[in-house]
Parts: sequence; C-alpha cells; structure tokens
Amino acid sequence: MNRRHFLTLSGAAGLATLGTATTQAQAASGRQYLELQKYTFENEGQRAAFETYLQEAAIPALNRLGSQPVGVFFDLKEFSPAYVLIPHASVEAAAGATQKLLADAAYTAKAGDFIKGPKSAPPYKEVESWLMRAFSGMPKVETPVKGPNRVFQLRIYESPSVQTGQKKIEMFNDGGELKIFREVGLAPVFFGEVLFGAKLPNLTYMLGFESPEDMKAGWGRFGKHPEWQRLRTMPEYADSKVIRGITNTVLKPAAYSQI
Repeated sequence: MNRRHFLTLSGAAGLATLGTATTQAQAASGRQYLELQKYTFENEGQRAAFETYLQEAAIPALNRLGSQPVGVFFDLKEFSPAYVLIPHASVEAAAGATQKLLADAAYTAKAGDFIKGPKSAPPYKEVESWLMRAFSGMPKVETPVKGPNRVFQLRIYESPSVQTGQKKIEMFNDGGELKIFREVGLAPVFFGEVLFGAKLPNLTYMLGFESPEDMKAGWGRFGKHPEWQRLRTMPEYADSKVIRGITNTVLKPAAYSQI
C-alpha cells in the first residue's frame, strides 16, 4: 500500500470514528435535535392538501423513523401559516430524514402530489426551517397539556451577539428560570438553541396551556414569583444586555397533532 492511499484510508477512518463518537455522545446526553418548519399557504386548498399529507403520509412515516411526538400548529384565526415540530435523536437523523422518507414506499405512495407538485400547482407558497439543539435542562420534547381547548405559545428570544445568547440560555438552564416556569404553570413543550435558521443568535421555546385563560394566569404568577424578581435584577441577565428582540406567537394545535 502506498503512503498516499494509506493516508486517505486513515483520514476516512478518522472521520468515521469522529462521526460515531459524536452520535454516541448525543445518545448519551439524551438531548434531541428539534426541527421547526413553517409553511405559508396562498389559499385554503393548499392548506387542506397539506393537512391530508401530514395525516396520511408524513406523520406516520416520521413516527416510523423514530421522530415523535410530531406537533402541528396553526394561527388562531388565519389559515396560514402552519408550524410543524419534528424531534430527532441526532444531527445525522435530522440531516438524513428527507432521503429516508423518499425511500419509504408507503410514504411516497400516500404523499402524492404534495411532494411532486409542479411550478404550475405548488403545494405551498414557501417553507422555512430551523434546526435547534434541545437545552440540557430540557433534553426532550414534552406533551404537558392534552385538553381540547389547549393553546401554545411559540417564543423567540433574539440576542445581540453569540456570547449574550449563551448567557440567556444559561439563565434558563442554570439560573433557574426554567424551574420557575414549571413551578408557576408555564408548562414547556421544548426549549432549543437555534443552530441553523433566521434571526441568529436566538433561542426558541414553546409553552402549552389548557386554555387561553390558563396562559394569562400562568404569566401573572410568573411575574410575581420571588425567584423571578431576584433573577431579573441580576446585572449579567438584564434584558438590556442579553435580548435584542422577542417574538411571541399564540397557536392552536391541529386535531391530529401529537402534541
């Protein structure tokens, strides 16, 4: 074996070992990688086809790949947009999901025109997607509410820089803010650090409530909690230092959503 061939094989083996080590580390930590998709529709027909696609093709196929629960959420009043939350066990699982779905004969048979739609009849206007790593303090997606009137808040905290973004994540994980959320009834579905997507750096999270009234009451309890009053006055966690902007969206789940 010549030296060049040996080095090539050695390099490939090293990359394979690194990939295996990364996957093993992810499995050991138990932290999921969360894909959040936002679909925008131009008409009611596109949305109806989208819902059929999710129920009959996408959600069953994703579950077969090990991605569950899959959440589907809509605006409270408008037919567009729709959000789909897909948990993955690893980066590799997230990156390989599309090809695995296309290799699933049951999926492609039921997905039909939704995945084959031509330019003359597109299935949606556009899709945006974000990939997040779940917080160490909340490594997996949870399903805290089940009632028929449940609502969800999707919140995005943008930070002015990478380091300040990490400081806000620390505030939730180690500073105790996530613990306070749970104590006052702000029930989390997920907390994620956005790795790829828009408005970086940011963290994104979702809360679930049995009703709009529960949502209002929970935030009221949070604002009065003594630990929150102490935490918010700590200089290193001041919003003026670690937050550039906050986006808050209230959503309702689809009838077939697994969250």
